[in-house]
Order: sequence, then C-alpha cells, then structure tokens
Amino acid sequence: MANPVPAPNPVPAPGTASAREVSRRFRPPVLVALAASGVAVIALLVVAGGWLTPYDPGQQDLMRGAAGPGDGHWLGTDALGRDVLSQLVAGARTAVVGPLCVAAGALLLGVPLGVLAGYRAGGLFDAVINRFADLVYAFPAMLLVVVVVGTIGDGYWFAVAVVTLLVLPAQIRLCRNTTLVQARLPYVEAARTLGLPAARIMFRHILPNIRPTVLATLLLDFGGALISLSGLSYLGLGVPPGTPDWGELLRQGQTLLAVNPYMSLAPGLMIIIATVGVTLLGDWLYDRGTAGTDPR
Repeated sequence: MANPVPAPNPVPAPGTASAREVSRRFRPPVLVALAASGVAVIALLVVAGGWLTPYDPGQQDLMRGAAGPGDGHWLGTDALGRDVLSQLVAGARTAVVGPLCVAAGALLLGVPLGVLAGYRAGGLFDAVINRFADLVYAFPAMLLVVVVVGTIGDGYWFAVAVVTLLVLPAQIRLCRNTTLVQARLPYVEAARTLGLPAARIMFRHILPNIRPTVLATLLLDFGGALISLSGLSYLGLGVPPGTPDWGELLRQGQTLLAVNPYMSLAPGLMIIIATVGVTLLGDWLYDRGTAGTDPR
C-alpha cells in the first residue's frame, strides 16, 4: 500500500501576515517597553499625585530642617523641613503640564500652517512661513527665552508661550517638507483630477499619511519643552518660589548636596526618565507608523 503524500503547508497569500508576525512586528523592544513604563508612571503622578503624596508638600518642620532619608521621609527633607518625596510627586504636575501645553500649541498651530505651506509650496504663504522660521532659527533659542522671560518677568505661563513660539517653526518645517513629498505622489494628483477641494485633499488624504511624523515631533517637542521649562525654573525664572516643580527642586537642592543629595538627584532623574522615555517612545511609534505604509 502506497504511503499517503502529506498535504503541503498552506502558503499565505501575498500581502498577508500571520497573527504571530503582526504581533512580532508591533511588539516594542525591551528598552521601549521600559521607557513606556516610565512615562506611564509619570502620567500617574500627574493625574493622581495629590492622593499619592505621603505628606502635605507645603508642610514645614523647622525643627528638623534639611536632613537625609529617615523618620518616614524616604528622600529626606529640605531646608524648611518639607518632605522631598511629596514635593517630587506634587511637582510632576507643574513640570509636565507646561511642556504638554507647549507641544499641544505647536501641534495645533504648526500642523495646519505646515500642511498648507507644503501644499501651496512656492506661493506667498509658503514664503512668509519660511521667513518666519528663518527669523526664529537665527536666534539661540534658550538664550532668547532667558532674556525675554528675565526682562519681562510675567510668570510661568508667559514662559510657556515664549517656548511654544520658539518650538513652532520646527513643527511647521517638518509638516511642510513631508506634505511637499506627499503632494507630488499619484494619489494627490488623482484627487486633484477628480476635483476634490484642496482642504479635503490636505486634511483627509495627506494628513493621515504624515501622522507618524507629526506624532514623533509632538513627543520631541514635549521633551525639549520639559528641559527648557525645568531649566528656567532652575534659574529662578519659571514657577514662583515655593511651588513644587522639578526644576525648582534642583535649584534648592544645589545648596544642600552635602546634607541631602537626593533633593537634587531625584528630580534630575525624573527629568531624564521623562525626556528619554518620550523620545524613545516617539521613535518607536514613528518606525511602526512608517513601516510598510502605502500612500493612497
């Protein structure tokens, strides 16, 4: 009796992928997973920090003064006897909300302006946008922020507005350049031939194809704004004195390094985790968004 011929393994149809391949493709590397976990922890502190602080961040204990960890204070206390861990947790909201506003402002203003400039490349609007970007790029960004905020001194939210203005040209330029590439592709020419309105072509067809670039730039803007605003607080030009903030903690802890180094190390570490975390996460999301894309 002849041996039965085994049935051949089914061959996947072209353009399809098994569930395992899809899972492997979108599974984040270990480093990205750690970065996402760090960002998630910081987001939790921002949302629920008021319920997680072991002490009132403003509660003073002048008899204790500055001291290292001990007596229920895991990160020690500052010069006024305030719990450093409570200030660190409470300061997450101040440290993160400002950069979020910067990134959101650059997104809401930069994306429409950049897409319109790229779609209308070579026109008057494109020329004005490019000259504005060149003008902002001509100045050292951080030095300009320090001079303007230090001269006018109108508070933290004025600093947020200035940083947003300086971040805006990068978002505009990236959206313009990516839109310029998309506008030359056949699917845009086909949409024009069909007589679709320019606004629909830009925001219903081109914008979804540049979404990975927009998202990556959003996260990079957040990281840059976090460093800038924390630096301003460290220089005494950001949040008002006494307000829980990572940059303010760094400034106060500079004079207490010999007594309680955790007062500077902890907020510095949080700034590093937040900045590196959003950068790695943005790079990974950009790679996943652009892998195998098929503009149409």
